[in-house]
Amino acid sequence: MSELKSDQYWMQRAIELARLGQYSTKPNPNVGCVIVKDGQLIGEGFHPKAGQPHAEVFALRQAGGNAKGATAYVTLEPCSHYGRTPPCAEALVKAQVRKVVVACSDPNPLVAGKGVQILRDAGIEVAIGVCEALAKTLNFGFLKAMSTGLPYVRLKIASSLDGRTAMASGESKWITGTAARQDVQHWRAFSGAVITGIQTVLVDDCELNVRSLDKVDIETVVQPKRIVLDRQGQLPLSAKILQNPETVMVMTPFRQELADLGVIQLPPQPLNQLLQTLAQQYQIYDVLVEAGATLSTAFLQQGLVDEMISYVAPTLLGQSARAMFNAEFSQMAEQLRFELVDVTQLGQDIRLRLLPIQEMI
Repeated sequence: MSELKSDQYWMQRAIELARLGQYSTKPNPNVGCVIVKDGQLIGEGFHPKAGQPHAEVFALRQAGGNAKGATAYVTLEPCSHYGRTPPCAEALVKAQVRKVVVACSDPNPLVAGKGVQILRDAGIEVAIGVCEALAKTLNFGFLKAMSTGLPYVRLKIASSLDGRTAMASGESKWITGTAARQDVQHWRAFSGAVITGIQTVLVDDCELNVRSLDKVDIETVVQPKRIVLDRQGQLPLSAKILQNPETVMVMTPFRQELADLGVIQLPPQPLNQLLQTLAQQYQIYDVLVEAGATLSTAFLQQGLVDEMISYVAPTLLGQSARAMFNAEFSQMAEQLRFELVDVTQLGQDIRLRLLPIQEMI
């Protein structure tokens, strides 16, 4: 096996490990590490939760003294600063590893090349970019927030074949089947926040929390914040979403009764400013939008959507049902186009993952 093939093989193992923390590390990134010596795995680990040791520490503990002269594979540049835990770059130096292979650099200003520099200054060989594209999929939100100050926004829509999301009355349960709805639980659990509009709460009395995940102990999941955009202060205190007020944020004119419940209140602000607030003040780096056509359309038209997750059910709801998108276009040049990156069948439904194409036709 060539050195590159070997590096790719072990990095893919590190990426698999990193995914074990995908529901529990928020706001920290998902990171995995393996340590290899003479072609043999001698240590591995992943970062399980903010405040707990990083992936490199678990891998080094397992490797022990054998780490001297070994190669470490890490999915994200080792940290170089003191936070809740000591710098991992210094731990690798102390362990006297021979080489460190890094999938992608960390744009966090506290790291941003400093971790690699610590390793190189100690005489450790460093290779960067092995399986980089795959490793970045672990942390789109973290990487974007560190680079731009904005979270990664996924817009989730469930619709019929004729592009309808609810009956004229607002009734929408259920367009899609069990498998598709279960898949949504993954995206909620992966997100730091789920954003919805007040009308969705008033009509569906939704909770928008994570209730079940395949082969995952729900107690280990860091529940996303549920954010309700309620510019007129209409959220009833009887709403189900307020049964766990500590995970609720409401963008609304100040209401003392919500403050008494412990709900975080945000002043009404433009959507782009709201996203900046979430990333910079609350360390929310992955946002899932689950809302009606008006709010979904606003996110799309303002260019704030990084990815659309569209569930399409094999059913027709008719022309009086509510449309998934309510902008009025008069010319083809105004259309919003997407790049299709994945199609998956879930039961009888189809999930499309789409990336907006900025250039209009």
